[in-house]
Amino acid sequence: MEQQIKHEVTTQTAAAGEAAAPRKREVAAAPKKAGLSTQDLILIAVLLAAGAVLKLTVGSLLSSMGMKPNFIIAMYCLAIILTRPKLGQALIIGLLAGLICQIPLLNATPLLNIPSEVLGALACGLLIKVPMRIGGKLDLNPLVNTFISTVVSGGTFALLSIYINVVSTGGDVMVALATYAAIVFGTATFNCILVQVLAVPLKKVLKR
Repeated sequence: MEQQIKHEVTTQTAAAGEAAAPRKREVAAAPKKAGLSTQDLILIAVLLAAGAVLKLTVGSLLSSMGMKPNFIIAMYCLAIILTRPKLGQALIIGLLAGLICQIPLLNATPLLNIPSEVLGALACGLLIKVPMRIGGKLDLNPLVNTFISTVVSGGTFALLSIYINVVSTGGDVMVALATYAAIVFGTATFNCILVQVLAVPLKKVLKR
């Protein structure tokens, strides 16, 4: 009888110990983004359309004042920064932007925007993976990313244009390079400030 009581006490103690022992919390891993959602696609389409309209209206006005902003580059950089697509998807966004630039009123040199915007989008798609936060709060990725992407896009366009319109005709290459460099870096400065200003509130609104 005494042994049975001891056995029951031991069993109850072990059961109580198992119940009291803390269990490891299993945290479900956040699902990985499989691709662009419908909301992402709509956002990209809206931003590319906005870039075309802005380039046609505001861009034309500023060009008459000596400034040459390219809102299409700014908008596809903003689209890539907000939606964070895969690299192949970023290339498609750049291709779409290049095709939009083939609209006669948006482009004086046909076809050159296709390789330039594809390379610009490629640069942007790579740079979104680089952390650029200051103090854990201020994210400078939109600023730096857009500046570099615009330089890549504008530089590609400039080199192709110089080869076609200057080198082949025996023109002054150095003068053309200096002229295009001023335009490219001026456009990059304008675009990076615009995208940085727009990215902050849009990320909050879209909860990204």
